[in-house]
Amino acid sequence: MTECALGKICRYRTENASTDQLPYLSTESMQPNKMGVIPSEVAPSVGKARLFRKGDTLISNIRPYFKKIWQAEYDGCCSADVLVFEPHSCDSDYLYWLLSDDTFFAYMVASSKGTKMPRGDKDAIMRYKVRRQSATEQRRLAAALNPIRELIRISQRTNDYLAEEPNGLRAA
Repeated sequence: MTECALGKICRYRTENASTDQLPYLSTESMQPNKMGVIPSEVAPSVGKARLFRKGDTLISNIRPYFKKIWQAEYDGCCSADVLVFEPHSCDSDYLYWLLSDDTFFAYMVASSKGTKMPRGDKDAIMRYKVRRQSATEQRRLAAALNPIRELIRISQRTNDYLAEEPNGLRAA
C-alpha cells in the first residue's frame, strides 16, 4: 500500500449557493465529537454561502479539537468556517471514514493557526498523508463501517428520547 496526500483524493468545494434556496448549516449546527448536525436556527437573511452536495464531508474549521464532522445527507450551503471536502478519486463514504479518524483531527489541531479560535490550515490539511486504497477496498471498508455509524445514530436518538419527559421537558 502506498501513501498519498489527502489533496490527491479530494478537494475543497468552492462553489457558492444562495442561502434562501437551500438548507443552511453553520459551525454551531455541527455537533462535537462526530455527532452530526442539527438544523441551523440562524441563516444569513440574504447572500451566498459555500455549497455542499450529498456525500460531501463537512468539517468545522474553527476549534478542530471539537471534532465536528458530518457526511452530507442532502444538498445545502454552509458557513465559510465549514470545510467542504468533495471526493474526486475516492469513494465518498471512505473519505468520511478517513476524515473521522482521531489521527486526522490530531493532525488538524497540530497544524492549526491561532490560539483563541484556532482554525485548521487548509494547505496543511490537504498535505495529510492517507493510505491509497483500491476502489474495491474503499467500498469494502466503508461497507463494514457504515452500519456502525447507523447504530451510533440509533443509540443517540434513543438516548435523546429517554432523556425527555412526556411533556417535552428534560429529565433532571
